[in-house]
Amino acid sequence: MTKAGSGSLNSNLSTNLSTNLNSTAGPLWVNAEITYKCPLHCVFCYNPLNYTSTYDSELTTEEWLKAFREARALGAVQLGISGGEPLVRKDAEVLVAEASKMGYYVNLLTSGVGLTEERIAAFKAGGLGQIQLSFQDSTKEMNDFLSSTKTFDLKLKVARLIKQYDYPMVLNVVLHRLNIDHIEQILEMAEAMEADHVELANSQYYAWALKNREYLMPSREQIQKAEAVTERFRKRLGKKMKLYFVMPDYYSDRPKACMNGWGSVFLNIAPDGLALPCHEARMLPGLEFPNVRDHDVRWIWNESRAFNLYRGDSWMQEPCRSCDERGKDFGGCRCQAYMLTGDATNADPVCSKSHHHGLITTQVDLAQKPRDGAEEVRSLLFYRDDKTSRALETSEP
Repeated sequence: MTKAGSGSLNSNLSTNLSTNLNSTAGPLWVNAEITYKCPLHCVFCYNPLNYTSTYDSELTTEEWLKAFREARALGAVQLGISGGEPLVRKDAEVLVAEASKMGYYVNLLTSGVGLTEERIAAFKAGGLGQIQLSFQDSTKEMNDFLSSTKTFDLKLKVARLIKQYDYPMVLNVVLHRLNIDHIEQILEMAEAMEADHVELANSQYYAWALKNREYLMPSREQIQKAEAVTERFRKRLGKKMKLYFVMPDYYSDRPKACMNGWGSVFLNIAPDGLALPCHEARMLPGLEFPNVRDHDVRWIWNESRAFNLYRGDSWMQEPCRSCDERGKDFGGCRCQAYMLTGDATNADPVCSKSHHHGLITTQVDLAQKPRDGAEEVRSLLFYRDDKTSRALETSEP
């Protein structure tokens, strides 16, 4: 399951609700990664590379609800239920219903695998506000190849269930070199499904996606063509279908304000209870992230060293420290800075002002060269979770 799908659609709400994105008033948006288990094997998966280490330490139902209550008391209003594949958890319906009673707007991010009519009816009764469904491509062949599962037909059935139960159709497709040229067909599929929102989220390079970066990064020409197709559909469809095209970081001159700033509006809780300022933060060395089993969310948000370390700008090195844009992008992504430079306090190399920007331009230049498609396919590394796959891959909606 990709975290890309939790990007632009949800950050809009957070941005609108917060007038001071670098404050510590409390999280507005909580993402609950209730499990890393997943029946899909996507080549761009953002699950940690050592995800199986969390399998025996997932929070219980009551532990999740305790964390939800504590975050809600601090003012959190939006709750994402994600994974992995959250429907692996048999208590997903309980978590949704109880969170809705607390006053959260709850959205479910799912591959569709495991979403039966019985379960979607329970979600509807429990107050679930939105279901975001992921596809890998517009064709059965490419969708099933990229996820290494036979799930395309199942996803189509789930899409019909979502409309049947009067949910807004929110479709997410992660774009990369292997499917971005199919964007017209993807949007035609979305239109045929009567999608209300479509997030075309270019892969960002973390975890498994970073391992496959050489084979996933599209060329500049591919991105330009995809943007043009998206704009054509946007003009034709108007308000009928909202289209979001999320650029890959590597093709930007300035970094994104990751999660609207470290510890500003976003709280991620991992399956084992680690509280994180972003999905990937557990990779950062020298930080002991607090666990919701051991500390209440108020202390985690306000007092823990991990959530305070990269707030403000006192931690910044040059060029960030004297940059007049530091209050806009907050130095970019700390995880990306660490992954690419080995130091989380460096400027995000995506920024053209970064001393390490060459690490980005080298990869971008490489992506412009012609490729042997067959060789790329043979070189891909797929996320593996065979135990979960055997249990859920054949689930019918």
